Amino acid sequence: MSTTARLRDRRVHLERRATATKAVRTSLVSLAGLIGGPATNQAGEEVGRVVDVVARLYGPDAYPPVTGLILRIGRRHTFLASDAIGKVHAGHVRLSTARVDLRDFARRPGEALLAKDVLDHQLVDVDGVQVTRAADLYLAPLVDRVVLVGVDVSLPTLLRRLGPRRWQARPTPERVLDWQAVAPFAEQATEGPPEVRLRASRAALHRLRPADLADILEDLGRAERQQLLGWLEPEQAADALEEMEPHELENLLREAQPEHAARLVDEMEPDEATDALRDLTPEEREALLTRMPTGEAAELRRLLTHREGTAGGAMTTLLITAHQDQTVAQVRAQLAEQAEHRTEIDAVTVVDDQGRLMCDIALFDVAVAEDTTPVADLVAWRAQFGPPDTIRPDTPLNEAADQLVAARASSLLVVDDTGRPLGRILADDLLDALLPERGRLHFRRFLQ
Repeated sequence: MSTTARLRDRRVHLERRATATKAVRTSLVSLAGLIGGPATNQAGEEVGRVVDVVARLYGPDAYPPVTGLILRIGRRHTFLASDAIGKVHAGHVRLSTARVDLRDFARRPGEALLAKDVLDHQLVDVDGVQVTRAADLYLAPLVDRVVLVGVDVSLPTLLRRLGPRRWQARPTPERVLDWQAVAPFAEQATEGPPEVRLRASRAALHRLRPADLADILEDLGRAERQQLLGWLEPEQAADALEEMEPHELENLLREAQPEHAARLVDEMEPDEATDALRDLTPEEREALLTRMPTGEAAELRRLLTHREGTAGGAMTTLLITAHQDQTVAQVRAQLAEQAEHRTEIDAVTVVDDQGRLMCDIALFDVAVAEDTTPVADLVAWRAQFGPPDTIRPDTPLNEAADQLVAARASSLLVVDDTGRPLGRILADDLLDALLPERGRLHFRRFLQ
């Protein structure tokens, strides 16, 4: 999707949000102000005090509906279903019937206690791409029910809750984040059932760039980031892990269940996966490798045999190889099959029948050639510029960097003693390795 189309889609989405309407913003009810407030019957007599509000947080609704209240009646905490709620005011609740069916509370799938599970807990502001905490939650009547429409994350609101009770019930609409822009992590902190479904706000996480997800993962607590990883597809999670700071990634892999960590590492690009495994202890590394598919584990073990700080230790083994008897159309078909690895591929390697390197053709040259052009013609044309620049797997990274600069290239092929390609070392991998104190300088972030 083009940038213009994304912005147009985002504008339409924002306009459809409930908190964009004046009627909703003027009817907001503060959850913080409601907790501890009275629940009264039709005659205005106090029935009990509000302890918490129950909402179906994880379901098909864009705005979670309130399904009931937890009331304190005497010394007992009991559940009041939503059909007995008449009106939710600032600081108190009025019931719709004189006959109240009070029962013990049993959490149903997807439900959360808003005060206990969400208020003051971490959540992700998807629009602002940041991790924050809920200082207050806002309820509002929408159609024929009360729903959770927004969250307040501002410091003044947190201070408001510390003041007199008459201040606590005052919502601040100018600071509200629409609920559709929020991804909460409530069920990780509750004793409720695990049967939850992906909300629209969680789906918004899938539209974030890997670099943004990496920043979010680094800011989350242990439980929350493991939960976030569980929401993402393995491929998307792996892309985010590749953008994380090495020490943060190391901690994340140690925190995860070995089976899940192994799957994530398996989805990472080979060079990134190798770097991640190097930071673990031999026992931790082997625990992950033994849980990976045999072929992928064997490849990573081969990469781990190369010393850190050498071209072999930083290269990726993902190569697009072609033969002279192929056409450009056939090579393009190979490239299309590897579209998910586009940031790891900047050239096509041509080898002879024995697998020895003949030529390295830049993707631009492939892009401008006719479909029917034989690869042999491109090899002949490239021959006038001399043999491709290559390095050995034991070449120190600083020497590889010098050679890369001299060649004015974005990558160098790594070959063995017989001239067979082993992998490719990319410019951003060299930057990551040689300038660790400046953080990970991924060109891929800009390419994406």
